Amino acid sequence: MSAPAARRGRPRGVAHFLAPVLAAFFDGRPPVRLRAWDGSEAGPADAPVAVLRDRDALRYAVTRPGELGLARAYVSGALDVEGDLTDALRRVGAAVRRHGASPPGPGEWAGAARALLAVGAVGAPPPRPRGEARLRGRTHSRERDAAAISHHYDAGNAVYSLLLDETMAYSCAYWPDDDPHATLADAQRAKLDLVCRELGLREGARLLDVGCGWGSLTLHAARRFGAHVTAVTLSAAQRDHVAARVRDEGLHDRVEVGLRHYRDIDRGGFDAVAAIEMGEHVGRDEYAPFARRLRSLLRPGGRLLVQQMSRGGDHPGGGPFIERYIAPDMYMRPLGETVGLIEDAGLEVTGVRSMREHYVRTARAWSAELERRYDDLVALVGEEAARTWRLYLAGGALAFEEGRMGVHQISARRSGPGGGTA
Repeated sequence: MSAPAARRGRPRGVAHFLAPVLAAFFDGRPPVRLRAWDGSEAGPADAPVAVLRDRDALRYAVTRPGELGLARAYVSGALDVEGDLTDALRRVGAAVRRHGASPPGPGEWAGAARALLAVGAVGAPPPRPRGEARLRGRTHSRERDAAAISHHYDAGNAVYSLLLDETMAYSCAYWPDDDPHATLADAQRAKLDLVCRELGLREGARLLDVGCGWGSLTLHAARRFGAHVTAVTLSAAQRDHVAARVRDEGLHDRVEVGLRHYRDIDRGGFDAVAAIEMGEHVGRDEYAPFARRLRSLLRPGGRLLVQQMSRGGDHPGGGPFIERYIAPDMYMRPLGETVGLIEDAGLEVTGVRSMREHYVRTARAWSAELERRYDDLVALVGEEAARTWRLYLAGGALAFEEGRMGVHQISARRSGPGGGTA
């Protein structure tokens, strides 16, 4: 830059090259302020600050435009956010929804290309972060389902012990309206009580817990309601944790836990079947046979409770970040479609409870615990995986807050002889 230009105060630095590009994509009103690796800053003074640590932040975004490229940049550490990550995501999402229908024209694209070249952002794509899923085999085969579950749920029991409350429930909690001071553990126990009551559990009842997680429902049903529980999971880490809890609590005469696919459950006649946030992993085309299988495992008059997330729109898997980093092969559908598939399986749907607002509180509680113990999490899994968790929980809470995702408890029963419930 010439001396006269410098004296006139012409802005200098990487951020000033990039600011017009960002503004062009958001109708002149970018939702974030930029801070680049050379220390330069540009953009609205009152906006969250997106920190570009190095050129890889731009290269991730250029080689994979959209959510996945930005997620890779964040997870790798090339892109950071100063301040409240959820607020930044909220503002960016709102700006995309406001201006996404008016993409930049050819002139703006040309300007973007010139700016990226000027700051050295055009080059070979950076390596994908190590935590990105790379599954093989036929979708929803037994082997691939096991690999998909292992990708997230076998991260280590110590990780989940750090993030979750004492119940080890990794699903939406339930805050009764009359107890505004309830903790997350209180709310999880309230949810477990609610599930057990909906299933009509009593002393000696036979419960099948499909996708049992770390055994929160299994142990609660056996301990508090006297049920005999068969629990199945595809995660070896979860199976081992539940087995250890069963031994420690002396519940071996009431709980059996196995590493098993739902298709391979070889006993039926259960009084109750629960599937707590595992139906999302079943798949689009596999849900109808899954629902029929659950019906076949119930005795006539037996009760089913499915707690399951729902989603419409273009990303039934949860979006590119979720599909690559958290829950590969996950599939969510609108609530009405799930209810229809359960009814088509020959089950009578007896009730639906929306829990979306409860999931906002649940995810925020997990996120707060992550921030409180972030250094401990990094020590366990490394910085990249810890950043993945941070982005996942912040984005998840926001998705439920904005109604882009929902969660419901669907109660149903298998009719008895003559259509009755006995």
